[in-house]
Amino acid sequence: MIWKVVAVALYAAILITIGVLASRRMHDIRDYFASGKRLGFFNVAFSARATGESAWLLLGLTGMGWAVGVQAFWVVLGEMLGVGGAWIFMSRRFKRLSDRYDAITVPDYLEARLRDSGHWLRLIAAGSLLIFVPIYAGSQVFATGTAFHAFLDWPHYLGAAVGFAVVMIYITQGGFTAVVWSDVFQGSLMVIGLVALPIVILMHIGGLADVTGALESINPDLLALHGPGDEGPGSGAWNTGSIVALLGFAAIGIGFLGSPQVFVRYISMKNEKQILPGTITALTWTLLADSGAVLVGLFGRAIYDGEAIRNNADNILPTAALELLPAFFAGIFIAMVLSAIMSTIDSLLVVASSAGVRDYWQKTRHPDMPDEKLVSLSRKVTVGLALVAFLIGIGIIAYDKENGVFWIIIFGWSGIAATFCPTIILSLFWGRLTAMGAKCAMVAGFLAVPIFKFAAPPALRAAGLDDYVGYLADLDVLLPSFVVGFAVAIVVSLLDRAGQEKVRGALDDLREVVEQAPDEKLPPPKDLA
Repeated sequence: MIWKVVAVALYAAILITIGVLASRRMHDIRDYFASGKRLGFFNVAFSARATGESAWLLLGLTGMGWAVGVQAFWVVLGEMLGVGGAWIFMSRRFKRLSDRYDAITVPDYLEARLRDSGHWLRLIAAGSLLIFVPIYAGSQVFATGTAFHAFLDWPHYLGAAVGFAVVMIYITQGGFTAVVWSDVFQGSLMVIGLVALPIVILMHIGGLADVTGALESINPDLLALHGPGDEGPGSGAWNTGSIVALLGFAAIGIGFLGSPQVFVRYISMKNEKQILPGTITALTWTLLADSGAVLVGLFGRAIYDGEAIRNNADNILPTAALELLPAFFAGIFIAMVLSAIMSTIDSLLVVASSAGVRDYWQKTRHPDMPDEKLVSLSRKVTVGLALVAFLIGIGIIAYDKENGVFWIIIFGWSGIAATFCPTIILSLFWGRLTAMGAKCAMVAGFLAVPIFKFAAPPALRAAGLDDYVGYLADLDVLLPSFVVGFAVAIVVSLLDRAGQEKVRGALDDLREVVEQAPDEKLPPPKDLA
């Protein structure tokens, strides 16, 4: 036990040191929320990937690999498509436009790009972040308690409190720079651990042939891309249900196509030369870490198929690490799980803080507030939002402790993604998107998530469409909510004649950023100068 605690204490000490060092580089609000736009590709790529994964990768995706086997690789495919799509097709345009508008937050960018002078677009964006971010961060607090309980047998509440305290210390000191530096450290731990543990399990079993033999004896469908069926071993097949399920798994990657906590990393890059090496780094990280997570669960199923894991598949990584590794290295895996959790909590809190301070308080209420007061206010708002997230996490522990980490976290991820991704995508590729179209799309995507999650299933049952309830559960809420937001944005924009007049200049913006030579500096648009 002592060596596990030593490893966790060392991890916490490194994070706190990062916060102290980062605080020395923070001088104004641009530093607090975007590191002064001077980050290199390695920092941006690792930070974006560590932020985008969270506890669902270490606990949720490993648990999914245990439960459904090879079918979980559809999640890996979705992640690769989402991460690759964002870096290859969106990051360059977004970087050019956000620099042109001198944006340091995503709402900054949207307001300028869509010529919204009334601040409502900014307020809707900020409000949605202030609602969904505490829910998402709260699920991470819950996961912190789960990790400490699984590894050290601490009470869930104590584990959640310790993890929360460490995040608070370094994030309030160093802001976005501390977040990015800690993400690089934590992202490195995550990818190394997820590559190493499947190898350790494989060596323990004896070889790949022994793994496949064990899995075939448990359920041969664990080795099939369609996944296991509901009628027991061997009942899986390609059918409507399995196709809907794989679409639901792959759709998780949609969240990388515009979520603010990811796209603010592109804002923080120092120049476009970082994009190509950043793309390679991000995709390599994703392939190694995500595939490793699935293999931990898949290989672990060959050894651990008892009731203890069956009742909570999220325990497969802690169980394998504790039983197959020396105590100190098991402690490193505790730190690795905490890395996935904290790298997401800190980023979410900074994004939500920027929404409250920059996008609401400064831009709409006090435009002349000096940076010194803004930074101080940002720290206070960060602490306040963190406390809300902590209470939400404690509430989940108290009332919903037995549910899997994966789907609790995906709900928060889906809310942020469905609100922002349709608008961000269209803003980069469609010049006719209007501010009214974006506002309606964000509200529609925001509302669609709880509607599809909570209202649609009983409505379908009441209509006698019980089969569709199962399909909706397999598909989950992100893809349908994204489609709703995307459609609303297009329809409302096309009907918004007054808005079309306002965004005529945006067509020139898009044309110029497409034709712009790398690192060529363009003047701001005339109607925004």
